[in-house]
Amino acid sequence: MITRSACPRTLWGTFSLYFCLLLSGFGTTRGFQLDDAGLSGIPSSRPSTSFELSELLVNQKVLGSSQREGSISQAQRLRNEGERVARPLESFPALLDALDVMQSSFFEVWLGTWPKAIDWTAAVMGTHVSASLSSITRSDWYRKEVVAATGLGTSHNATIPENLINHYFSHSLSFYYGENAFALRGQAFDDMLWVVLGWMESIKFINLHSSLHYDYSKGTNTSSLWYAKQFIPAFAHRARVFYDLASKGWDTSLCGGGMIWSPYLTPYKNAITNQLYISASVSMYLYFPGDYNSWPFISMSKDSRDGKLPPATPRDPKYLEAAVEGYKWLVSSNMTNNKGLYVDGFHIKGWHGGGGNGSIGSGRCDVRDEQVYTYNQGVILSGLRGLWEATGAESYLEDGHDLIRNVISATGWDIEDADERRKWAGIGRNGILEESCDARGFCSQDGQTFKGIFFHHMTAFCASLPVGEAKEVPFRAGAELASLHKHSCQEYGPWIRHNAEAAYRTRDSTGKFGTWWTFGLWHGNTARNDIDTNVSNEGTDYRNNGIPRNRLWRLAKDLVEPFLDEVIPHPDFTVPENINSLWDPNARGRGRTVETQSGGVAVLRALQRVADMGRG
Repeated sequence: MITRSACPRTLWGTFSLYFCLLLSGFGTTRGFQLDDAGLSGIPSSRPSTSFELSELLVNQKVLGSSQREGSISQAQRLRNEGERVARPLESFPALLDALDVMQSSFFEVWLGTWPKAIDWTAAVMGTHVSASLSSITRSDWYRKEVVAATGLGTSHNATIPENLINHYFSHSLSFYYGENAFALRGQAFDDMLWVVLGWMESIKFINLHSSLHYDYSKGTNTSSLWYAKQFIPAFAHRARVFYDLASKGWDTSLCGGGMIWSPYLTPYKNAITNQLYISASVSMYLYFPGDYNSWPFISMSKDSRDGKLPPATPRDPKYLEAAVEGYKWLVSSNMTNNKGLYVDGFHIKGWHGGGGNGSIGSGRCDVRDEQVYTYNQGVILSGLRGLWEATGAESYLEDGHDLIRNVISATGWDIEDADERRKWAGIGRNGILEESCDARGFCSQDGQTFKGIFFHHMTAFCASLPVGEAKEVPFRAGAELASLHKHSCQEYGPWIRHNAEAAYRTRDSTGKFGTWWTFGLWHGNTARNDIDTNVSNEGTDYRNNGIPRNRLWRLAKDLVEPFLDEVIPHPDFTVPENINSLWDPNARGRGRTVETQSGGVAVLRALQRVADMGRG
């Protein structure tokens, strides 16, 4: 529980003090945790901020609607007798529990952020919170408890879902003030674009929740709107400012186009920055509500006058043009390998110093780095979905499905031989998505975040297509296309469930997810010789090992002679002779973090929205 002492007026100001004290009234209840088989209803040692949500779900799922009284003691009796409730993993309660752990264990309301996250991963955490809220507000559970308000939906129970929504939205609002926006303005272009996507996700959630549950009049009467809509202008302003800053990374002097990753290094045109630019651009086109705030930031926009931002209107075609041009460049850049996966990016041969006394070298993207990361296969998926909504061109959906199938294949999902399935297949093994750093336990905060990013954007891509005739954006699909898209995404369901269940088994006693999901599949059901941790990536793993100090990556001014082209070896890894329940490879390295927890949230949301088609 947040106390008044955690909300100093000198730090927050009058409005934020009121907001923080409002949060202080939110009580905590005993939490419940999910066992390996599903919802067990066993009181956990950690506090819950889910407003008796866990208790409600336990009563409904385990004991039935007619047996509410005494349910906690009954659940405890089952635990004491060593009994377990055997059932498949239930996606919606598992998602709620994972989100609860992420926020109650890692988020600090008085700071307005996840203190152990870095700036860009915090932006991703905010995205996951807003996306999870969208799943909650669409859920059967919300509709039963609030909309129907019959049977089990007593007046008390009907407040629980909305309290839950408001509780987590208050975290999003707190993060608006806690986000390190000033520092992010001076970071790499990809860091800025994570900020754009995060606040656009929040805007989409606010509009969704308000339209589903508050927009009674369909008019302009503010009494019919959810209170959170008043924050949309602030969120839109931040998204617009950071989009303007990041768009300066688009460069046509090298490689004929494409986004540069960072202005502080030699030119490197990588997959993630270009994919983020595409996804952010089309999101701004589709969902940006306009911005008429010229302050408080000095704009870098070419349209600015006197250092102030000019008004921005919704559906500005410049955003769509940027997304279309960006994707044309990406698909023509030769940035995919023989498995159909995106490699990391391109350097320019012979570049040193650019113009003036320097040289642009070949001027072409001709030094390809073969490193493969999971998030490089994910972010473009939401961009492709958005490009279809903005243009109606089915080729964007076709490209997205092709990429997803390539990813699934490169996890070894289709390999039948058991020995071969255990070997690295390109981006995983045994049908489980995996980073090359997972098995040896040297993932950085970056690497621990990547798999969750993939599943978040896959979920966005696989959302059902709206059906009907549309004379304006967003486009709608015909019945045949909508059915084909839905059927294709349903085909991915078993693979998503396979990954979700493996990830779920990496949780510790407090409900925190690990990063090496593959071991969740093996653990307790394998022998030492069955665990193959070999990874065959030929690229530079700079996201986990750091940026090499050499001429290919670093500017001359940042290198002190003499220097060597560094080769950073991967840490040694040895599987213990005796594998038992006490050996926990996910405790190595950085261990379980907010980034690994976000991966659990994202894959469970994919399970709920895609594999289970939104049931919950």
